[in-house]
Amino acid sequence: MRGFALLLWASLGLAVAFLGVPLAALFLRVPPGELVAQLGSETAREALWVTLEANVIAQALVVLVGTPAAYLLATRRFRGRDVVVSVLELPLVLPPAVAGVALLAAFGRTGLLGGDLEALGITIPFTEAAVVLAVCFVSSPFYVRAAITGFESVDPQLVDAARTLGAGAPRVFARVFLPLALGSLGAGATLAFARGLGEFGATIMFAGSLPGVTQTMPLAIYAALDQDFDVALALGALLVLVSIVILLVTKALPRWARSTSTSTSLSARSLSS
Repeated sequence: MRGFALLLWASLGLAVAFLGVPLAALFLRVPPGELVAQLGSETAREALWVTLEANVIAQALVVLVGTPAAYLLATRRFRGRDVVVSVLELPLVLPPAVAGVALLAAFGRTGLLGGDLEALGITIPFTEAAVVLAVCFVSSPFYVRAAITGFESVDPQLVDAARTLGAGAPRVFARVFLPLALGSLGAGATLAFARGLGEFGATIMFAGSLPGVTQTMPLAIYAALDQDFDVALALGALLVLVSIVILLVTKALPRWARSTSTSTSLSARSLSS
């Protein structure tokens, strides 16, 4: 028994050391003051702006389109539903480079839709729009999957009670499904945002790495490795800090959602008022 316990603790220690030491090295390799100074460089500022702008726009699109799509998939059963869900989840397992090539094949100048878009005067590859589309492509499955799970977890009795009280489909969606699934929606959105922040492969294939235009923070880190390793460290450390915040938010959302769901369940009975 003691030997088994030692094996468990040794495995845990090895896992923590293997995953924690490289992250700690980001902050120990360069003094904190120098890291902050490097973040004030033009390269860092431009990459941070491009990253935040693209991710905010992308996540807004993902939430606006993904929420009703996930609601439909969670509340309706139709022929081919499993195929549709699999298509929406496929980017989760695609290699990033394949995602970039697929986007080029669809929206590139000689792609499936590229000719029609160019006829309308629209060029997407290697522009800011390409960064947004790349982020949407790789991050949307995280949100849609979480949203489907959240909507499916809503108590059917509450839905039936709301409909019995005369609430129509839009009101049931807004007053019952959305509040009760809000924890899952928030967790999915934060995970999607985190995935978008770290996107590299699809972006460099489809949008390129133009400083101040399409060069996101992961691309700037890659470019800085051969030019200024301190800048690469500073950008990496910043992404680690952002990831820690996102992880903490993701862990806190379920607890907040549980406290919210109780009051929402009570309010569902007053829908007729």
